[in-house]
Amino acid sequence: MLTFTEMLAEYDRALDDATALAAEASDLTVPTPCAEWDLAALFGHMVGQNLGFAAAVTDGDAPVAAYASVPVNAHDVARRWEDSAARAREAFGAADPEATIHLAEFGFRPTVAVALSMQLLDAAVHAWDVATALRRNYQPSEATVSLVLGLARQIAGTPGGTPVFGAPLEERGDDPWGDALRLLGRDPERQVAV
Repeated sequence: MLTFTEMLAEYDRALDDATALAAEASDLTVPTPCAEWDLAALFGHMVGQNLGFAAAVTDGDAPVAAYASVPVNAHDVARRWEDSAARAREAFGAADPEATIHLAEFGFRPTVAVALSMQLLDAAVHAWDVATALRRNYQPSEATVSLVLGLARQIAGTPGGTPVFGAPLEERGDDPWGDALRLLGRDPERQVAV
């Protein structure tokens, strides 16, 4: 299990990976593995999540509107992503890991450490979504894969499922990252249609 400091380092790495991908995103109309979302919608969601979590971690709470998708275009997507990632890094880096915060969008009160694990999962999986849309291969570090797989198993086992991710697919047991993606409703072997 990762310590908070280790998780922060993994989160930084995942954000950096997404930052590099954002710099490559010149056509935001291409589809992504997220149903009905092109790259503009996906990055808008990612930016909004960064800002919402940053506000909740900094202030202890933030309204649902704080997590709202932020409109992006090909000219500002990299800047908007980097700005939101910097705010999220700063918020988590300055926070007490054991402090309880309210995540209004999800309707529960986790510790900062749990919120960071959620954001690490989101950053890594969405980096894969972006990479896939850009026809790139992407896999995070082994430590992040292990954390994401554990959380993905919990999410997939939630009675009634979750509206945040697609319906889980079956694990195969031969590739932890592939299994994490499948449990979060993604098929790593399916190419995005263009």
